[in-house]
Amino acid sequence: MAEHRLFRRRSPPAAAGAFRLLFEAAPEGMALLDPEGRIRMANPALGRLVGPTVALRPGLPAVQLVALPQRQALAARIAAAGMPEAAPLLVVPADSAAPEDTEWALHCEALPALDGDGPALLLRVTDRTPQRRAEARLAGAARLETVGRLAGGIAHDFNNLLAAILGSAEAMRAAGLPAAAAAELGRIEDAAQRGAGLVRQLLAFARQQRLQPRILDLNAAVSGLAPLLRRLLGEGVQLDLALEVPGRCVRVDPAQLDQVILNLAVNAREAMPGGGRLRIATGRAVVLRLEGEGPAGLPPGRYAVLEVSDTGCGIPPETLPRLFEPFFTTRPDKGGTGLGLATVQGIVAQSGGHITVESRPGEGSTFRIHLPRQEAVTAPVAPAPATPLAGSGGGRILLVEDEAPLRRLAALLLQRAGHEVLAAESAEAALGLLADSPPPDALVSDVAMPGQDGLELARDLRSRWPGLPVVLLSGYAESALGHDPEGEGMRFLHKPYAPAELLAALASVLRPASAAAA
Repeated sequence: MAEHRLFRRRSPPAAAGAFRLLFEAAPEGMALLDPEGRIRMANPALGRLVGPTVALRPGLPAVQLVALPQRQALAARIAAAGMPEAAPLLVVPADSAAPEDTEWALHCEALPALDGDGPALLLRVTDRTPQRRAEARLAGAARLETVGRLAGGIAHDFNNLLAAILGSAEAMRAAGLPAAAAAELGRIEDAAQRGAGLVRQLLAFARQQRLQPRILDLNAAVSGLAPLLRRLLGEGVQLDLALEVPGRCVRVDPAQLDQVILNLAVNAREAMPGGGRLRIATGRAVVLRLEGEGPAGLPPGRYAVLEVSDTGCGIPPETLPRLFEPFFTTRPDKGGTGLGLATVQGIVAQSGGHITVESRPGEGSTFRIHLPRQEAVTAPVAPAPATPLAGSGGGRILLVEDEAPLRRLAALLLQRAGHEVLAAESAEAALGLLADSPPPDALVSDVAMPGQDGLELARDLRSRWPGLPVVLLSGYAESALGHDPEGEGMRFLHKPYAPAELLAALASVLRPASAAAA
C-alpha cells in the first residue's frame, strides 16, 4: 500500500533503510508521528485497520484515528510519549463501519531522529478484537457453567417436589375416586409432568440432560400448548392459530418444542405492552438449493415450518445481528437474562433445524423455524394402568430416601406391590438397620443425601454382599453425578418417576439376581 508511505530518501543510511523495511512489513499497525502528533508515515497494516472511512494521509492528526470521546486521552498519551508507559491505551476506532466490539491497544514511544526528519514518535496499534471476543466467550462459558450448577441444584429440589405430587396423585387414584375427581387429578398429573419436562429443558440448556427427541405432529403440539399460551399472554393479546392441514411431523424433544414456543410467546408479549395479536402458523417448504451462507445456511430438504408473528414494536436493526447471542438482552432493567433466544436457537439447531427473524421497528416481528419433516408418527405408548401395579413382589427391599414424603410414598408403593420394606432416612440409618440382619434382596436409594450418598452406600453394601441389586434415584441428571452407575451394574431412575417406572426398574434388577440364584 504505497499510498501510506511518505518520503523516500535517495540514499537512506543502512539503519534507516532497515527500519523502513521492518516498518512496512510489521503485522501490527504503525505510524511515525511528529512531536505535535501528526502522521508522517504509516504502514499498510495500519491502513487496513483504520478502514476506508478514514483518509490516512501525511499531516493527519493521529487523534482522528480514534472515536471522539477518546481523542483527549490519546493526545495526552502522545504528549507524554517520552515518559515510561504503564499500560496500553484501549480505544475504539473512528471508523463508524467497524463492528461494535472492535477495540485497539495503542502504544506511543519516542524515537531518535531518522535521516534528518527530526524527533519522531512511534504509534503502534494492535487490534484486540479477537482477544476481546475470546475473553467474552470464556466469560460466557463460565457464566453457563455457573448457570448449569445452579440449574442442577434447583432441578434436584424441584424434581423431588414433582415426585411427591405425582406419587400422591397415584396413591389417590389407586384408592378410588369419582369420575369428576379423577379428571381433576389427571390435570394435576399433567401439569406436574409438564413441569418435569421444563426442568429437563433447563438441564439440557445447561448440558446436564440427555435429549429425548421423538416424532410428533407439529399441529397437535401447537394446539396442545394453546390453552397455556392464552393464559400466559393475558386478555390484551389475541392468539391466532393458522395450522396447515394436513399437519406435518417433526422429530424433536416435546419439552424442547414447548420451550421454543413459550420463549417466543413471552418475548412477543413483552413487545406488545398495549395489547396486540400473536399468530402461530404451521406450513411446509421444499428447499432446492442452499439458502444463506456458511453454517447458518438452510440446506436443501423438505421442511415443516413454524412461524410465530406478533404486532409489537419490532426489533431495531442494530439489535438483529446479536439477537441470538447468549446473555445479550435489551431488557436488563426488567430482569432479562439473554438466555431465552439463545436457548431457542440451540434447541432448533440440535433438532437439525434453522431459525430466522424478520422485523422492522413499529411493524412487529416474525420468527420462522424450519424443522426437517418426518413421514410418520410413532404410535403413542399406552400409559401403564394405575392399578393393579405390576411388580415382582415378595422381595425384602432396603429403601433409603431423605425426603420424608417421598420415602413414605415409595414405601407404600413397594408394599402394595408385595415387597417387605426397610425404610431409612439416611445411609447411616440404613447401615444401622442391617447391623444384625440378613442381606436385603435389593437396595432402592436416593443419591444426594446428607452424609454418605446413595452411590457410596451401594458400594459399601456390595462389598459385603457382591451382586446386590441396586436402583438409584436422583433429581439430578445422570451426567451430573460424576459417575456412571449403570456401568457398575446399577439401575438409575430420574425423578420424578411414575410408580410403574419404579416397579419396572426394581423388577429389572431383581430378575438377573433371581436367575443367577437359580
